[in-house]
Amino acid sequence: MAEKLTLRVGVDRYDRHFPFFDGTAPTPDWLKLDVRQVGQSTMLRDGTDRHGRMLEGDYEVAEFSLSSFLIAREKNLPIIGVPIFPRRLFSMSQMWVHPDSGYWTPRDLIGKKVALSAFQTTLSLLARGDLKSHYDTPWEEIHWLLTSPEKIPIQTKPGVKVDYIGDRQGLGLALERGEVDAFFLPHPPKSVSTGKTRARRLFADPRAEELNYFRAIGDFPIMHVIAMRADLAQARPGLARALFDAFEGARKIAQSYYEDPNWSLLAWGLQDMEAERAAFGRDPWENGFARNRANLARFIDYACDQGLISTRLAVEDLFARETLDT
Repeated sequence: MAEKLTLRVGVDRYDRHFPFFDGTAPTPDWLKLDVRQVGQSTMLRDGTDRHGRMLEGDYEVAEFSLSSFLIAREKNLPIIGVPIFPRRLFSMSQMWVHPDSGYWTPRDLIGKKVALSAFQTTLSLLARGDLKSHYDTPWEEIHWLLTSPEKIPIQTKPGVKVDYIGDRQGLGLALERGEVDAFFLPHPPKSVSTGKTRARRLFADPRAEELNYFRAIGDFPIMHVIAMRADLAQARPGLARALFDAFEGARKIAQSYYEDPNWSLLAWGLQDMEAERAAFGRDPWENGFARNRANLARFIDYACDQGLISTRLAVEDLFARETLDT
């Protein structure tokens, strides 16, 4: 019997990845996936996180920030994509201000100090792009304060005011003191989530805002993509497609969990999923190249406008050729 091809895979433990950890994800007989739970910010002693560890060769396959992925592809770093998108977020729920601020719309933030993680993170890229394209709020007219170093070296757009402040966990206190006017983060600092310091979302009804955005744009914005070593994709025809099928199969298994109304800790989990599907009108988590082409093209436009990449990459060039018919 031929020896199985074993790949080291670094992903976070979302429900759509559970089947990889309990052995139920569909994989062909010739392929073994050694899946490790690795959060986006899980670091080694040398300071590299999951994305850096993928580029350093610790994994053959990994979940990868879309914005850093675009930068890596323009720089011809040795990775290629599989059109699986395990993490998605709207930007509107990630915009936080002080409850007493009087800020209720993106245009209220013009000329203000807004904190981010790093300039190049996907949420940062998306939020700035949405400000400009969806809310007529030029992101260039905001003073950006960064709490994390850049994963891949970049040169920000000339004339944009960007300063590094660090201390992400101190943003709640900085907001109370007026040292920052807002922050855009998918994970608020603990002082905010525990109620020690006060913050509220910018929009009065962020869910309604996001649903309106979805209806206008037609997409649930992509945050992460699955990346694999480019030399493996070239040397092993059929591997990229096998990975696509495995991740897509795992996602469908995860969706079936919610058929049990008591599967999750959410008391109304099944009803919430039913209501969400009705509101969106289709599956917002659908993978594949064709279904997500416009979503990806928008991110490329945002990245070009913000100076993260210098050329408008062809969407087809982001992915292994054998996955373009998905």
